[in-house]
Amino acid sequence: MHKILANTLFLGKDIISLTECHSTNDEAIRYFKSGRAKEGTIVITQKQTRGKGQRGNRWYSEPDKNLTFSLVLTPTFLDAMEQFELNMAISVGVQEVLAAYVDGTKIKWPNDFVHVSQGKVGGMLVENSIGAYGIDVSVVGLGINVNQTSFPFPTATSLALIGGSAIYLEEFFKLLVTSLEKYYLLLKKGEGKTIREKYLSHLYQLGQWAPYSDSSTFTGRIMGITPAGKLLMEKQNAETVSYSFKEVSFL
Repeated sequence: MHKILANTLFLGKDIISLTECHSTNDEAIRYFKSGRAKEGTIVITQKQTRGKGQRGNRWYSEPDKNLTFSLVLTPTFLDAMEQFELNMAISVGVQEVLAAYVDGTKIKWPNDFVHVSQGKVGGMLVENSIGAYGIDVSVVGLGINVNQTSFPFPTATSLALIGGSAIYLEEFFKLLVTSLEKYYLLLKKGEGKTIREKYLSHLYQLGQWAPYSDSSTFTGRIMGITPAGKLLMEKQNAETVSYSFKEVSFL
């Protein structure tokens, strides 16, 4: 059971703690539609059985070892074309806390957090409901590998594996939610440029030549992110291409 957070303005003042559920995002959406959840509500579970990831991937997490939770936000100050600004704000908020525990973590476009040499530390899934005037509600699902030390995939790792010691989950959760609120409020105040600069400073493989795949394998380097959130890539033949989600893969 997670306690209501005392050091935030609105995020985590209402925490719905579930022993087990299929997906915290699905539960958060259900609670919001029923009126049980509002902006700032967090749905958290000890065991998520059907966690969702980008590209329809499943997210596996060992019970009581990691953090799996969803935030309910109502960023009505963003229009539909600005959806990725919320992704950037959340990403920067997560990255700041990861960096306080271990070195070498990066933001991997569009929705992952990785260690430069050891693999994936966590991921996020933002599901937006778009209304006539912009974004009505956003449910932000986060899964962070904290104390798990064995994974079914060789590309996954955890903060405990990287740092060599277990982490107190409750304290990590408090720091993370506080950081997420900080960057969300900065975004609301119109500080999107500051958030974008910080996001790019932590972007995985920015400016580095590396292998990728679209319809074929190629070598390219990430040059930035477009205002709509597309990945801007320069290929070795000097061609510049922008990719939406699912259009390019890291190899």
